[in-house]
Amino acid sequence: MKTADRQPTYEELLAEVLLLRQELAQLRRQLFGQRRERFIPSESGGQLTLGLDVEGASAAPVSDREEITYSRRKPAKAPTPHARQTLPAHLPRKEIIIEPTEDVSGCKKIGEEITEELEYEPGKLYVNRYIRPKYAKAGDEGVLIGLLPSRPIEKGMAGPGLIGHVLISKFVDHLPLYRQCRQFKRLGVEIAESTLGGWVKGGYESLLPLYEAHGRKIFKSGYLMADETPIQVLDSEKKGSSHRGYFWVYLDVLEKEVYFDYRPTRGRDGPQEMLSDFRGFLQCDGYKIYDGYKKREDITLVGCFAHARRKFVEAAGSDRQRSEWMLKRIQELYLIERQAKDQSLSYAARHELRQAKALPILKEIKVWLNGHYPQVLPKSPVGQAISYSLQQWPKLENYLLDGRLEIDNNLVENAIRPVALGRKNYLFAGSHDGAKRAALTYSLVVTAKLHEVEPFEYMKDILSRIADYPQLQIDDLLPGNWKHKFKS
Repeated sequence: MKTADRQPTYEELLAEVLLLRQELAQLRRQLFGQRRERFIPSESGGQLTLGLDVEGASAAPVSDREEITYSRRKPAKAPTPHARQTLPAHLPRKEIIIEPTEDVSGCKKIGEEITEELEYEPGKLYVNRYIRPKYAKAGDEGVLIGLLPSRPIEKGMAGPGLIGHVLISKFVDHLPLYRQCRQFKRLGVEIAESTLGGWVKGGYESLLPLYEAHGRKIFKSGYLMADETPIQVLDSEKKGSSHRGYFWVYLDVLEKEVYFDYRPTRGRDGPQEMLSDFRGFLQCDGYKIYDGYKKREDITLVGCFAHARRKFVEAAGSDRQRSEWMLKRIQELYLIERQAKDQSLSYAARHELRQAKALPILKEIKVWLNGHYPQVLPKSPVGQAISYSLQQWPKLENYLLDGRLEIDNNLVENAIRPVALGRKNYLFAGSHDGAKRAALTYSLVVTAKLHEVEPFEYMKDILSRIADYPQLQIDDLLPGNWKHKFKS
């Protein structure tokens, strides 16, 4: 009999049914459900939760009342309902005195009522007009004139604040350049989109030495998280088409530094180049290109339990019993992490806590994975979830090695979020060079946010300094250092 005419076996049909059930459950979750991965365990499964268990019903009388108890953190200060929000004291106040319309002659002032209103004026453009008097030296020995301050774009008309505003608007507020042109037009100044593009390019060239110093610093860290995210890039060779490039993102968790590196592909060339001198812990997901670092004795790979958990969340629609067992165990691991955070434990104390509480749970999980893998279909959702966890297990349990390590790499995924928001607005980068400029800007502004530095204030200041700043001291302008050295 030909292979094409062979009837599928029972196991093949069962695997296909499970796969279709999983796809249906995912579609329903996307259409009707919440996209968060919060796990709420059920005490009993199936139709028993509907009160259809006849034996259980006869054992105890049914009551229409139940007692529910729970505990929660007490808020520091109970909110007052309908209370008027107090406006920040640092905002400038414009006093407007309103006298009574009646004659107050002979009256004695006994007090005053103060009402505050939060108001807004659109951003304003203004011109710095540098006037440099010229003086002729005695005896025709030459002319004296003051020197212009260095600017981000030599002989350009845009000041550091304006260039910083364009960069922040595009990469933090996700406003494409054509929308910024409309905003400037409403302010009474027409600026071509190509001009704004030139300012973005000029800002990139000014900040490039700082970006390179940022990269040198971050890869000296002993603990990095790594992840990648796609970005569409217009293809210059094919009009109207786009190319799928990637931002490779590296996060120094301890120093709060983020570095974005743009590459045209998702291949191993980018990480190999960037991590060539790296030594220490590298936390990543299960993407196969990271497997090559298993052979390097100076790098220890650490897995991500969030990715492992996500596999079982997706499998819950087809095998709830197994998925729920695993999700409960993972939830217990995260409760241990919450305990360490709530108690503000040191890295050493967190390491001891994990050894005492997390290690037994991990051993239990490993035994369960090995025992259940032969019982499930390899291509079923739960089979794939178990297979993924087993393949990643040496990496997953490595977070126990050091109290500085996190249980997952969610922090680097959070750092990538501005890119996801940007994709929804400007859709694509205009070129590979444009994607590199985006990588530089994201690196600096996301790092600034991690250090609680206001991005525009930071960008304007470093653009005004960098042209004359000593290259050997360029690290002073990195967000964390700038905050301590120049922040007033």
